[in-house]
Amino acid sequence: EVQLQASGGGSVQAGGSLRLSCVASGLTFGDRTIAWFRQTPGKEREGISCASMRDGVTVYADSVKGRFTIFTDSARSTAYLQMNSLKPEDTAVYYCVMSRHPFDPQHFCSGFGSPMDTWGKGTLVTVSS
Repeated sequence: EVQLQASGGGSVQAGGSLRLSCVASGLTFGDRTIAWFRQTPGKEREGISCASMRDGVTVYADSVKGRFTIFTDSARSTAYLQMNSLKPEDTAVYYCVMSRHPFDPQHFCSGFGSPMDTWGKGTLVTVSS
């Protein structure tokens, strides 16, 4: 069974840092695209960072550019999201996602993935002012 397990969420004050982890089981990264999405109640789901394992291209949403970094450890089948300079507006449930097939990371972050993509359960990040 293909699964993604995200962890590392928690509560932090504004300006602080957190590192989210996402461990994949039942599949390898291969040439897929790995992504982090987030969602808050009443808002649309937002693709904040996507990385193509095929060509190494990474993209970030403007809202997190310069503060968040996505990186992977393929040997451990683990993806990370390093979040620095956190703001209250970063409060959300964060999800890791893996594309079923190789996928352009920009389009993936824009929400044009497939229903066959794998989504992990979310991890809650709360940033207080």
